[in-house]
Amino acid sequence: MAVKKVAFLTAGGLAPCLSSSIGFLIDEYTKKAPEVELIGYINGYMGLLKGESIKVTPAARKNALVLTKHGGSPIGNSRVKLTNVKDCVKRGLVKEGEDPLKVAADQLVKDGVDVLHTIGGDDTNTTAADLAAYLAKNNYALTVVGLPKTIDNDVYPIKQSLGAYTAAEEGAKFFANVVKENSANPRALIIHEVMGRNCGWLTAFTAIAYHKMLDRRIKFVPDFGLTRERQDVHAVYVPEAKIDIEAEAKRLKAVMDKVDSVNIFVSEGACVKQIIAELKKQGEEVPLDAFGHPRLDKVNVGQYFAKQFAAKIGAEKTQVFKSGYFARAAAPNKKDLRLIQACAVKAVECALAGIGGVVGKDEDQHNELRACEFPRIKGGKPFNVRNSRFRKLLKEIGQPRPRKTRVVKK
Repeated sequence: MAVKKVAFLTAGGLAPCLSSSIGFLIDEYTKKAPEVELIGYINGYMGLLKGESIKVTPAARKNALVLTKHGGSPIGNSRVKLTNVKDCVKRGLVKEGEDPLKVAADQLVKDGVDVLHTIGGDDTNTTAADLAAYLAKNNYALTVVGLPKTIDNDVYPIKQSLGAYTAAEEGAKFFANVVKENSANPRALIIHEVMGRNCGWLTAFTAIAYHKMLDRRIKFVPDFGLTRERQDVHAVYVPEAKIDIEAEAKRLKAVMDKVDSVNIFVSEGACVKQIIAELKKQGEEVPLDAFGHPRLDKVNVGQYFAKQFAAKIGAEKTQVFKSGYFARAAAPNKKDLRLIQACAVKAVECALAGIGGVVGKDEDQHNELRACEFPRIKGGKPFNVRNSRFRKLLKEIGQPRPRKTRVVKK
């Protein structure tokens, strides 16, 4: 079947790849199939359900690569799950008794769309998988090709999701500024809370990037107390590793006594189950988002760790900083741009050939860049705490190797 019309949508949280993905896709279609009509659904699956879209004009095609210089999404995002009927009804996206999957499919048919590109994380692409399955079951002739966007880098079987490299680099830049708060007060405890609900990849690689930044970009003046050791990472906590609070408090108190400050990097998903259990004991309930996940802004992991350590290490002042919104809204760096462009080129190739799936380097196929089949797409891939770069960092900062890891099976 010849492709006549292609639609894009971006969904979920932001990542430093959405605008670039749209730009590279438009540019590739303009090169390979300039006759194909292009549209973008506004605000992700919400726009699809409401039938709200914008056309990619000739001027937009001409300037498509300008989008690669920007963060955010030029067509907007939303958190909508097509299989969460109750939430879709509550938000007025479908009527009572309607199936959001059918409403979305009917809208795609009404708009004459032959290919739908979904750009999002595991929730977005598992939703795309649900839609693709519905389309196939009901004989809708449409191909869905996704791109893996998530700064958490936690999608099976994708080796590297788009935007994660940049988010780690931007998080490091963020901390390079806020760490200076240790000069505002003696015995300062600074906690850097990094995004990552189930996976510690971003926290680990943000810490690695910052640790290396101290060697590459920053000079110190020890005579003024401006030392590398005081500015460095002193602890990194991720969801995959068990944390011995008492042992770590003892280690970090020694650091505080020596350099007059302690800097901790922690994933927003570290110890979440434990914190939620404690909140429930206190009679507090943690609300869920549209995808059924606990609202992490209500859990507040950074504050939890602040309370755990402040008194134990003798901190006079404790501050929690969150880099997430700063990092995820950035334009992609060079490393990410190369990966985004390669995935966009492959996505267009697959779309024109009628091959659906999520495009990325397939870990189960020797990291071949291909359209990974939708049924194989799954979130929650854990960070491997035995990663050599992470273990090297822990050794250099004096943190013991994790005693226990969390294993998530496919």
